[in-house]
Amino acid sequence: MSFHSPITSAPGLGMAPALTPAEFAAIAAIMQEQARIHLSETKMTLVYSRLGRRLRVRGLRDFTDYIKLVGSDPVEMNTMVEALTTNHTHFFREPHHFTHLEKDVLPILKDKARQDGVRIWSAGCSTGEEVHTIAMVLLGLDRNAARWALGGDVKLLATDISSEVVAGAASGHYAANLLEQIPAAYAKLWTQPAAEGFEIIPEVRAMVTARILNLFDRWPMRRRFDVIFCRNVMIYFDNEAKAELERRLVDQLEPGGFLYIGHSERLTDRMRSQMQPCGQTIYRKTGGAV
Repeated sequence: MSFHSPITSAPGLGMAPALTPAEFAAIAAIMQEQARIHLSETKMTLVYSRLGRRLRVRGLRDFTDYIKLVGSDPVEMNTMVEALTTNHTHFFREPHHFTHLEKDVLPILKDKARQDGVRIWSAGCSTGEEVHTIAMVLLGLDRNAARWALGGDVKLLATDISSEVVAGAASGHYAANLLEQIPAAYAKLWTQPAAEGFEIIPEVRAMVTARILNLFDRWPMRRRFDVIFCRNVMIYFDNEAKAELERRLVDQLEPGGFLYIGHSERLTDRMRSQMQPCGQTIYRKTGGAV
């Protein structure tokens, strides 16, 4: 389909109003301004599909009317941003990261926990599979050995721009079919059956704080982090926004702290000068130990 042709149909939308190139450009500009998310021409069908539903809900004639509504209604603006934010994730995604966390980083964190605590951030947490995977890896496969984290000053922050997915991360409740993503030994210790699925046990959920956060707003965190996971997030931003976010992430790391990014993401030359590669898309901040 040519970008210069309006989109007039999509699965599940029936005869929704057409989305013209001019309307798409206006929506893309709003997303760039509000969330620094870059919508390329290839995302036109996605925008049509996801926002077409909002037109029906709000009883609007066309996307031009929707754009006007978004400009005057902050709640609908937030709804639009959430609708166009992709939230694909699963437990133990990119497993080499968690192998590195267990083998190379965990001994460092255990030492640090005895001194001044451990802080870990899952930035762009979606529905929380990542942050709960991190927690399970920290705790390991021995309840007694896990006391260093369960009973210590070990805190995990999970943030996302979408209030809906942050609520999911906070609940720690998941559909039954997702349990197969978790190795059985971890699942046995750190999950329990729940209505229509399973949930992360309360002791593990207590380690996690889930909050709504636009990564390009002011960050309220007062303390630097020992580990930051920001994976498959920067792919949605243009080069200027990527560079800004990378700089802020590195600044938010403790010297010697670790940064995990997505499999298709790369640090800029400027940030690589401050970070030591220590695995596939794994970096350690220079300047001292955690």
